[in-house]
Amino acid sequence: MSEPDRRYGPATLPTARGPLSAAVVQALRHPPHELPADLGVGLYPADPITDEDLQLTLFLCYELHYRGWLGVDESWEWQPTLLALRARCERVFETALRRLVGAPSVPAAGVAAGLTELVAADDGPALAATLQRRADLTQFREFVAHRSVYHLREADPHSWALPRLGGPAKAALVEIQTDEYGNGRLDRMHAELFRSTLDRLGLDTGYGAHIDVAPAVTLATNNLMSLFGLHRRLRGALLGHLAAFEMTSSLPNRRYGNGLRRLGFDEVATRFYDEHVEADAVHEQIAAHDVCGGLVRVEPALASDVLFGAAAGLAVDRLFAAHLLDSWAAGRSSLRAPAPPAVPPKVSLVAAPAVASPAPSALV
Repeated sequence: MSEPDRRYGPATLPTARGPLSAAVVQALRHPPHELPADLGVGLYPADPITDEDLQLTLFLCYELHYRGWLGVDESWEWQPTLLALRARCERVFETALRRLVGAPSVPAAGVAAGLTELVAADDGPALAATLQRRADLTQFREFVAHRSVYHLREADPHSWALPRLGGPAKAALVEIQTDEYGNGRLDRMHAELFRSTLDRLGLDTGYGAHIDVAPAVTLATNNLMSLFGLHRRLRGALLGHLAAFEMTSSLPNRRYGNGLRRLGFDEVATRFYDEHVEADAVHEQIAAHDVCGGLVRVEPALASDVLFGAAAGLAVDRLFAAHLLDSWAAGRSSLRAPAPPAVPPKVSLVAAPAVASPAPSALV
């Protein structure tokens, strides 16, 4: 029997990071069976969002609903005692998220105005500006390795909302997702464009190839989407997360592309980011007004959920950005050991074009 194409999954089981993830990894290596009833009972780490064991355990469980794990029996996806463990971990994670962001209020002007206010008030660390202006090749490669955990399955978590919607919100979400999936063309799918960026930077392009080096906060940015996407009761939060994601994407992606050009990379390496500059400028309006606004017009009670999802996404992304910048400022890697192998990057053979630097006041 031939091996599956590593580019598309399933991913290789990662190394455990604590007793809980070790129990799950060990279990998944065998046919589905009952897990101990008390596994994970009483779990509440000091900081669930950055707890390595908790976040990897959630990621292990969630991936069974995406591409799965190499060599793992697919029947584990719905094994009742594993689902019970996942639910215990989810309660801890969701509680921590709600404690982090509170309960955002819906302004009188409506949910789209509330999303705009959240985004305008976001004062996260200047990760995009750092990557544009100062990051060296090693740091940029680290950033791309972190983001590969999401971008190689880009759009999939938000697609969980499609069968849970009807009417205008569904139609608008389909419009966004169609772009994300390249309008049915493999070479234009955003995940494929990102794979080209990985390749140009000399990084492994396999699906899930960088999970082992991704710290808890990186896994949390992904687990957040899976938590929202796999629970119908959180569909409003999922769409709010999508809106915040799209509304804060266009300018950073311009900076990421310019950062790669500064380092001498060609248009193949930057195409993923360049594509998002224009696409996300359109998507942000659709997501805020047509997707989220359309949902709330049909289901007004979900307005606060929409804003919670947006606030949670922005808050966890701030933690992610702070982790990278703090690590680099301290002279250490932002990744867990071992770092990605030092494969020579595939840079352009021509001189890097000059990139106009924005005024200092624009570096946010």
